[in-house]
Amino acid sequence: MYLHGTSKINDNGHLEIGGVDVADLAAKFGTPLYIVDEALVRQRAREYVDAFTKTGLKFQVAYASKAFSVKAMCVLAEQENLSLDVVSDGELYTAIQAGFPAERIHFHGNNKTEEEINMALEVGIGCFVVDNFIELHMLDELAAKKNNVVNVLLRITPGVEAHTHDYISTGQQDSKFGFDLGNGSAREAVVQASQLANLKLLGVHSHIGSQIFEVEGFRMAVEKVTQFAVAIRDELGILFSVINVGGGFGIRYVEGDSPLPIAEYVNAIADAIKSNFTAADYAWPEIWVEPGRSMVGDAGTTLYTVGTSKNIPGVRKYLAVDGGMTDNPRPALYQSQYEAVLANRANEEATELVSIAGKCCESGDMLIWDLKLPEAKTGDLLAVFCTGAYNYAMASNYNRIRRPAVVFVKDGQADLVVQRESLDNIVCNDVIPERLQKSSLAK
Repeated sequence: MYLHGTSKINDNGHLEIGGVDVADLAAKFGTPLYIVDEALVRQRAREYVDAFTKTGLKFQVAYASKAFSVKAMCVLAEQENLSLDVVSDGELYTAIQAGFPAERIHFHGNNKTEEEINMALEVGIGCFVVDNFIELHMLDELAAKKNNVVNVLLRITPGVEAHTHDYISTGQQDSKFGFDLGNGSAREAVVQASQLANLKLLGVHSHIGSQIFEVEGFRMAVEKVTQFAVAIRDELGILFSVINVGGGFGIRYVEGDSPLPIAEYVNAIADAIKSNFTAADYAWPEIWVEPGRSMVGDAGTTLYTVGTSKNIPGVRKYLAVDGGMTDNPRPALYQSQYEAVLANRANEEATELVSIAGKCCESGDMLIWDLKLPEAKTGDLLAVFCTGAYNYAMASNYNRIRRPAVVFVKDGQADLVVQRESLDNIVCNDVIPERLQKSSLAK
């Protein structure tokens, strides 16, 4: 059994996280329940900041809030001296409501609306990561109306494909994101941005994928970005002061996953920047990165209660829990794999192979296909590890199932940071038009 962060098995044979017995968490907050190991999140944040500090480069570590965006997480990020990237008005609003400094917010997205851009301008965010020509000119026009000059990075696709799932590869040429280096659109974007009075071009942004376990892709991306920066300097006399190499740093979900230490990713990026830019007689730019999954992924655990089971002799035994694809759609979307334990019987020998099914009315609602457990009973607690990233963030109300609560645990204390949805929450935005009212139908 591989345990992350502060997780351990206590004297009662129960899983304990942050000094709190998860059986106590289930009794107090109910299940399904997202549990976040706060100490581990802070540790990961400090690993990034410390590693970059040692490189001697100027830097910003921006937490990618799309991985897990709640007000408490924004507060934690601010306390750990992180910047923040957002991709919607909802993520931006969450950050502002949490009191996160607007000047440390970067706004991403391939289809920002006028409303979103105006909101970001009004609060004074630090940088827009511009994704296309339409946005480039819309941002300039909207900034002009407010007499603002705004910082921008241009998102470019460097033509580097990381070793990852097709759905989460974003650095290759055939992508919905960014200006392509190969066909000249990136160069043209620099030309146009430099001519727009209300934009200040800081540099470029490059993101090559997610769940990356090696550094060669980052080295190649830095090399291509450097070549582009040098060409722009030599042809147009424009210098980049910021290079954002994105995120994508992998974590361990299951046995066989082999992420590198955070410092190894950071050092590889820093060394590539120094060597390439020094060779080009180009001042070292400030480096920005955007870790999301690697900041919160292995700090999250989802706790379920076991319900029914179905045994098909010679085929499979299904064990159903009180959540599923509504709180974790990743297995259905990406065929993602997870490890889990019976949290209230964690010391017992695993004697049978089961498949963990969710409760949605959907055959594809499967969390784990093959998992060895002690013989589970109704009412047992199942803890699924590494659910801190893209689980709460992607949760839905399919089948009108309520989304779970979220708790932060640290030093024996558990704090609710997101309340469990109520049945009233489920229907609070529903409207029955007058013509469908019973009194109207009677007429």
